[in-house]
Amino acid sequence: MTQSLTRDSTAVRSDEALRRAVEREHRRHRLLRGRDLALAVLTPLVLLALWEIAAATGMLDARLFTPPSEILSRGWEMISTGELWVHVYSTVARLLTGFALGAVAGIAVGLGMGVSRPLRAALGPTFTALYALPKIAILPLLLLIFGLTETPKVLSVAISVFFVVQINTLAGITQIDGRILEAARAYRATGWRLFRYVLLPGATPSIMTGLRVSAGMAVIVVTAVEFVASNNGLGYLIWNSWQLFQPQTMFVGLITVSIIGAVVTGLIILLERALLPWQHSGGPRKKGRKQ
Repeated sequence: MTQSLTRDSTAVRSDEALRRAVEREHRRHRLLRGRDLALAVLTPLVLLALWEIAAATGMLDARLFTPPSEILSRGWEMISTGELWVHVYSTVARLLTGFALGAVAGIAVGLGMGVSRPLRAALGPTFTALYALPKIAILPLLLLIFGLTETPKVLSVAISVFFVVQINTLAGITQIDGRILEAARAYRATGWRLFRYVLLPGATPSIMTGLRVSAGMAVIVVTAVEFVASNNGLGYLIWNSWQLFQPQTMFVGLITVSIIGAVVTGLIILLERALLPWQHSGGPRKKGRKQ
């Protein structure tokens, strides 16, 4: 009886020690997240403050490196008059349309090549060669075919997105563990069931990686295309203001492009968290909820 009580008491103390350790780890994890958030917010603010001070004291030429306060003033003026919204709408429309077309085509072709060895053998070398071609270099050919319309601008974005997503989708299919496929076939998972319950979920992390990477590339391509083949859009705004030596307007365009890129990437990250919640659940946080 005494030994049983001793064992129970030891087990209780052990459980209590484990609970306290988990709570300490949870608090430490929460503090680290708070510190990371503070650093993420404060770093750009400090850099902007240093930029403002350097321009005000003459360490930077304010004619070239416009102080952030003047950039903010110019940006607010462009927002109030609606000038900025015209360029933002044009760029976002081209970006989203091209991104959607390229992503859908890239996922479809990547999955097809992943499940079909003949298709992979037929298209693999060609896609490898085309991927190395700078996507902006295709623009003159597209302009020659479609003229000065929206189609070449949208297709330039779609092509750049397509190759990145296709490569990552194919990699996600081919890197699935062979033992998983053997187990699925042992349970008679073939055809659509194998694709739906094994191949597609296994490739989803790589697909989301491809979407994140291609989002940044799409912003770069649409801006570059608007430099040379458009009379509206943020790329046109940046290039035109540089030609007219209007650095305030140029910086407004640059900052707006960076914000759009961050927003698009953030939306893809949120989609990834919704589709793959287990990849973003923190270890200490998860343990803390179980207690």
